[in-house]
Amino acid sequence: MKRNDYLIWDEYFMAIALLSSKRSKDPSTQVGACIVSSDNRILSIGYNGAPNGYDDDIFPWGKDGNKLETKYLYVVHAERNAILNYRGIKKDFEGSKIYVALFPCNECAKEIIQSGIKEVIYLSDKHSDTEETIASKRLFNECGVNYRQLPKENQKSLIINMNQDEV
Repeated sequence: MKRNDYLIWDEYFMAIALLSSKRSKDPSTQVGACIVSSDNRILSIGYNGAPNGYDDDIFPWGKDGNKLETKYLYVVHAERNAILNYRGIKKDFEGSKIYVALFPCNECAKEIIQSGIKEVIYLSDKHSDTEETIASKRLFNECGVNYRQLPKENQKSLIINMNQDEV
């Protein structure tokens, strides 16, 4: 008899997005993304961080002050990283889904649309009242990209034990 407490696809891919977010060195916001084909194959993952070649130790991780001295003009968002990290044929994204910890900003929304991704599954929409998120939803609605929050009943706490003696 098979076990009944296995992860459904949405839980599994969101967990991968969240695990990816643990690579982020951002002290205030860690976001991960996982792009999945229509037949539930992982195409790419990403997390928010400094661009390749930018030393993480001198990267401006702050949120306040002179805009040129904050992270906002420099950080690469998880969704963009997942799209850029893909080494296959971009046509593979057509009809795919992206799982993200945080609802995409308007800039990432445009890239999601342009890449052919057709569904966004997100965990948090904590910036729902911002102009960027309102614009994202307007873009998605107009361009036929569906979006939905992972239902509360599927938002599980998972513990990953990497102790080889207990695996």
